[in-house]
Amino acid sequence: DLARRLTMPAAGGSFGSVLIANRGEIACRIMRTARRLGIRTIAVYSDADATSLHVEMADTAVHIGPSPATESYLNIAAILSAARTAHADAVHPGYGFLSENAEFAERCAAAGLVFVGPSPGAIRAMGDKSRAKALMADANVPLVPGYHGSNQQAEHLATQAAAIGYPLLIKAAAGGGGRGMRVVTQADAFL
Repeated sequence: DLARRLTMPAAGGSFGSVLIANRGEIACRIMRTARRLGIRTIAVYSDADATSLHVEMADTAVHIGPSPATESYLNIAAILSAARTAHADAVHPGYGFLSENAEFAERCAAAGLVFVGPSPGAIRAMGDKSRAKALMADANVPLVPGYHGSNQQAEHLATQAAAIGYPLLIKAAAGGGGRGMRVVTQADAFL
């Protein structure tokens, strides 16, 4: 069941063109690989990136909006419109931006585009770190020892920390990008 939920959907064979829904070095790397595979590359760019290397490298480039990422690289409708305009067969999200957005993966599929990345189900499962940890535990994947339960009372957490042993790492479930992580080397610093 875990394998079924985490596998990529079938690409339906090869594809001849890929729109890279990203910018900068990641877009350039994807383009280099696509070229080696004989795949036509399509860049997207905001006003701020009109003269960027990834735009210059691409076989085709499509403007997707103003400089703010919320109005360009995070604008699903603009990305899908660019894919239609450039006759893309596939979309590669790169990393960041829309790469962990299950709705984006679903909308690519609904538009008849291959999404080069995990399935929407895998994106959802892995996007919530607590849920991902529980999913791995249910599948008997070895985990770093820790407490992952719902009781978040300070006294209970201190008891769990003592059972695990120091040093330990406290990680906020919704910290994001490493925020909320703290190393604790001894019990008197735990609270």
